[in-house]
Parts: sequence; C-alpha cells; structure tokens
Amino acid sequence: MTKPPFRQHGPGPGLVRLAIPNKGRIAQPINELIERSGLHLVDGGERRLITRTHDPNVEILFARPIDIPEYVASGVADLGITGRDMVLERGSAVEQVLDLQIGKATLVVAVPEEADIKAVADLDGAKVATEFPSITRSFFAERGITVTVVTVSGACEATPHLGIADAIVDLSSSGTTLRTNHLRVIEEVLTSTTVLVANPDALAAKREKIDELVLALESVIRAKGQCYLMMNVHRNALSDVKQVLPGLSGPTVMDVASDENLVAVHAVVTEDRVYQLINQLKRAGAKDILVMPIERIIR
Repeated sequence: MTKPPFRQHGPGPGLVRLAIPNKGRIAQPINELIERSGLHLVDGGERRLITRTHDPNVEILFARPIDIPEYVASGVADLGITGRDMVLERGSAVEQVLDLQIGKATLVVAVPEEADIKAVADLDGAKVATEFPSITRSFFAERGITVTVVTVSGACEATPHLGIADAIVDLSSSGTTLRTNHLRVIEEVLTSTTVLVANPDALAAKREKIDELVLALESVIRAKGQCYLMMNVHRNALSDVKQVLPGLSGPTVMDVASDENLVAVHAVVTEDRVYQLINQLKRAGAKDILVMPIERIIR
C-alpha cells in the first residue's frame, strides 16, 4: 500500500502540529511542560483529537504514545513527544530534536525469582512476553538466541505466572512492579527517556517556528531544579560570599545605592543546595536574601 504524500492530512504550511500522548505515564508531565512553555491549550485539551493553543501557529494532536513516531514520520504531525523506546519500536524515519529528560525508564529482561535462569543465553528456546516485539526480536537475534516472542498489550509482568511466557521484556522505572510480581532482572536492553522528534521535511520547511518551540521547551527543562538567589553584601565580605556560591557561571555583582557600602549579589543555584547555602551565606556576611523560582533559563 502506497503511503500518502507528505502533508496530505497534515497541517498547512503556516501551522506546526505537535503530537503528544493522550494517556500513559508520561502524559501528565508532558502536559505540564507544554503549559509551562507558554503553549496553553484553549479549546478542551485532551478531550479533543486536535486542540488549539494560545499561539495561533501551533496546535496539539493527542495520540497514543506508540502511534506518535509514525504520525510524525508520515507528516500527520510536524513534531511529536513520546518515549525513545516507542521511536525505536516503530523504527519510524524521524529526527530526534530534544531530550526532555523526563520519564526515564529502563527496558529490561526479567524472569521469575525462582527460575533457574541466570543470563539471557539461558532463554534459548523460551517464550518471552513483551509490549515491544520489534526491539525484543532484535535484542535476542543480535545475540544469536532463539526465542518465541509473545506480544501483549498490558500486564506483561503477569505472563510468567500465568504460564504464557518464561520471561518478559518490559519497562521498569523503579523496579517496584517487578519486585511486587516476584520478578528479577537478568539484563538491561536499553534506557529510555521522553524525546521530541521531528518530521525531516517539516524540520527544513518550518525551521524558524520549530526552533522557537524547541527553545521554549528547552528553557523550561534547563530551569528545572534551579532557583535564583538575590542578596545584599557588604563589600568587605564579598570575597567570602563568592566562595560559598556555586552558581552556573559565578555570581553577578552590582553596586547598590546605599550609604552602607553594599553590593547586590545574584546567582543561580540548584534547589537542593539552598537549605545549606542560606545559613552559609548569612555567616559569610550576606543579608536581605531572597530565593525565587526560575521559570526558564535561556543560553
């Protein structure tokens, strides 16, 4: 069957369509990232297949995560956000534009705790259940191991106990689900994060608008876990305060219109350092310390 020509069912030349998951473990974090980037949904959100944003040149397509790579490859969407595992499973011709650094998980080979299986080589001739049949076949074929792949659409971890498979290949983020189901990992297949992918033709034709969207998302990602410190420091204590502050590129120091010989010191620091830093800065001579959240960091 011949593929439809580029853009037959896609957005027009002045519009960028972004496909995002309509459900699943990464759907909520992606929605939050989209909102924080400034692409606010304006007409019903995920209850619609396609929804507008406050930017008249960007619209959102809600789709199953596994379908997003092919939607982007075929031109139905210009951009898509989904797991790297989904992109590899589909094998779609898309370009990775940005790692969103959320939804990290590892695709693993796991077997029942009581099974006499120590390594993947011991699975030769076995049945392996998975939601990722393409990745799984490639993984075992590359190692010269013959397995029967059983494709399932959910509850993969239950298949060994139901007698459907001897092992599974499934995503694990914390390992809790595997332990709960008395499974143990014998090998890691790949590590997956959430990625932004693009249609190669759209990337060339709509580069300016796509770059604008990528910058908005990237700036929010960079700001995650960072906060902004502002304080006043007596000039003779400035050296001690500088030694305390890590910052991204060192603190910014500015004169203050004051009779107390003060300077203003600003710095970006990680949130996990703030608790200890406040006390250290006070002891070094800082005062009037303000801690503020950062919405975006643009380099």
